[in-house]
Amino acid sequence: MTRPKAVIVVAILALVFAGIAAWLTFHYLQGEMDKTKAVQPQQIVVAATDIPIGATISEPQLKVTSWPKDSIPPGSSLNPKPLVGRVAIRPISKGDAVTEQKLKPKAGGQGAGFMTYIIPLGHRAVTVAVNEVAGVAGFITPNDRVDVVLTTPIPGVQNEKISKIILQNVPVLATGQITEQKEGKPVVVPTVTLDVTPDDSERLVLGASRGTLQLLLRNIADSGPTDARGATIAKVLAGSAPPTAATPTPAPTPKPVKVAAKRPVVKKPRAVAAPKPQVPAPRTGHTVTLIDGGVRTTKEFVLQ
Repeated sequence: MTRPKAVIVVAILALVFAGIAAWLTFHYLQGEMDKTKAVQPQQIVVAATDIPIGATISEPQLKVTSWPKDSIPPGSSLNPKPLVGRVAIRPISKGDAVTEQKLKPKAGGQGAGFMTYIIPLGHRAVTVAVNEVAGVAGFITPNDRVDVVLTTPIPGVQNEKISKIILQNVPVLATGQITEQKEGKPVVVPTVTLDVTPDDSERLVLGASRGTLQLLLRNIADSGPTDARGATIAKVLAGSAPPTAATPTPAPTPKPVKVAAKRPVVKKPRAVAAPKPQVPAPRTGHTVTLIDGGVRTTKEFVLQ
């Protein structure tokens, strides 16, 4: 190979390697630019305050903030104006992105009602009519738990009714059209929507058609079952009936008591102690009698 040809071959190879290096460098820099763009923040709409379920969103509850572009949730909005007036079907915490999945569909769309989103799977929402007394004077609010008492005539018994708890620890989904109450003030509403199973819904609907319902508000920490035996007027008055006059009964005739004959007690003679022999006292002296011419003189000498 001559020198000119060798120079041409080397030049061609140099151009090829330079092209490959330029192509690799371009793709590397393009990837780095894409990564930089991905982490660059983008403006989206988030909640400025906590938005409860069922609340109509207002403009002060929204704000625009920066969000990493590669982690923006699907359905996010860049402009807060289209979100004003929408209804939240899920609780939205402060700082969370307000997405389309958390809002009630627009009018005419499928699932436009928000109640369908808060019913647990496998349960049913049943609305029953109540008055001020049956609704515990308006103190029942959504998310409370209640027992349901049914008062109805006893089948086959005339002029006799029974009151019995037929459902226990039932969650309240809504009172009237209200699904969230913040003020805590009693609001008297004509209906209460309960969360029940399909079997319990049949019992509730049938009971409402045959008698009257009364709701019993539970303590927030009381979720245990209750032994409900039912109450009738006879049971209610059983402990308060006036005492009736008692018929005097003749005194029972005392039965003769057999007295056992007493056996004579023979007293044993007391043993008499034998007299102790008297011991003469020890002599303490001597007596001497002197006779002098018919005169008797007695002298006593004491021993020392």
